[in-house]
Amino acid sequence: MTEVAEKLYVPYAEYALREAKSDTKHEWLRGGVFAMAGGSLEHARLSLAIGAELRNALRDRPCSVFSSDLKIRILATDLATYPDSVVVCGKPEVDPEDPHALLNPTLLVEVLSDSTEAYDRGEKFAHYRHIPSLREYVLVSQHKPRIEVHRLNSSGRWELYEAIAGEQIELASIGCTLNVDDVYRDPLIPRS
Repeated sequence: MTEVAEKLYVPYAEYALREAKSDTKHEWLRGGVFAMAGGSLEHARLSLAIGAELRNALRDRPCSVFSSDLKIRILATDLATYPDSVVVCGKPEVDPEDPHALLNPTLLVEVLSDSTEAYDRGEKFAHYRHIPSLREYVLVSQHKPRIEVHRLNSSGRWELYEAIAGEQIELASIGCTLNVDDVYRDPLIPRS
């Protein structure tokens, strides 16, 4: 979360109406509305790259990949936010109060930035863990080729898996593998 856009309590229904007309994205947390900062060039490139890799991997499966334009709502903790990429398998469920908010993501991706890394790893992940359908949470580093996957195991505990340059990482919840080098490949930087 970044800067507070509203200091007073805003009911979710009012936030949803305003958000549908807004050019700026805002998080909503228990009645507080927070403007979301724009990302860097690298953040935007990595967000699209991971989304493209996911879309290619899921081409023939009953799953959809969404960009950061899709809002998710966590009813249990009263948060509405915009992850960098979202995968939903099966029929999407939307919030009865907000047809623009998904309730049942299978996998969420955040590209880490200096200003949001602590929030994405800590408080935001704590919110995400309350989503009943969520099976994996993926963190993508902006500073070096590293992808972390937090996976919910059969005992209900979250386990961490990591992959760096030259490696692959499994996304068990959606039955695919990502090649770290493919995600980080930048056609504007010549390879040695």
